[in-house]
Amino acid sequence: MSILEIILQAAADSGLSKFGAALGAGLAAIGAGFGIGNIGKGALESIARQPEAAGDIRANMIVAAALIEGAVFFAIVVCLLILFF
Repeated sequence: MSILEIILQAAADSGLSKFGAALGAGLAAIGAGFGIGNIGKGALESIARQPEAAGDIRANMIVAAALIEGAVFFAIVVCLLILFF
């Protein structure tokens, strides 16, 4: 039995597991919103200062936003695993 299974069983036995999973998923979504907002803000400020670099800045912004979304999806899946298992 792995340590993850032990932790998941302990979380499932307590009455706070559903609350904790919902709180974790919510915090992950809020954090992603702030992160992507800051990326967009920085990209717009950079494009305003150097309009000729707009293509490169936009491409880098999309890659960074995708990485944040991937991390958030992972966090939400972990929260759902805690909630249902």
